[in-house]
Amino acid sequence: MSAELRAWITERLDPLALRPLETPTAPVDFDTNLQAGPGAPPSIPAAVLIGLVERDDGLTVLLTRRADTLRKHTGQVAFPGGRIEAGETPWEAALREANEEIGLDPAVVSLAGLSAPFALGTGFLVTPVVGFVPPDTPLVANPAEVAEIFETPFGFLMDPANHERRYIDLPDGDRRWFYAMSHQDRLIWGATAGMLRQLYDRLYGGPLA
Repeated sequence: MSAELRAWITERLDPLALRPLETPTAPVDFDTNLQAGPGAPPSIPAAVLIGLVERDDGLTVLLTRRADTLRKHTGQVAFPGGRIEAGETPWEAALREANEEIGLDPAVVSLAGLSAPFALGTGFLVTPVVGFVPPDTPLVANPAEVAEIFETPFGFLMDPANHERRYIDLPDGDRRWFYAMSHQDRLIWGATAGMLRQLYDRLYGGPLA
């Protein structure tokens, strides 16, 4: 990957710095708590790593398929990540979780910056941390959390033609919309697709639908 592309991506992200909790207003995922307001429970800080693998034929995005034994979001495609522990920055948490889940050595990741925060109805406010990962970095899935590690072309995920809008009708009659991206035999949807869409918006300036 050229130094120019790396610099172009980096300059469009927020710098690595602590920022107050904030609730996004864009409806990006059916798990997003769009009605948060007075009396709502405080958001739980979390972070994920959007790892951009620098391959000779272009960037890819590092993704996982969650283990089938997990209680929540079983088998779904996700970024490595989790809750931010006391005293941690979002990037420290994202790197720690990536190391625990897929054996990614934090020392090899070149951090670029932060994408837009993403709120979930479960009470988590997720900070996506973007970092560059060398190609062929050794990775080992933690079977308690991860069933599979794979990469998807960055160009495919950043092409708005591949950003499907889907919906689910809830028992109470509400309809919740979410993004989905189908690549080969994998479906990326929900929070993961929503964060990818927000990254597209940050990098390319396309408005969220």
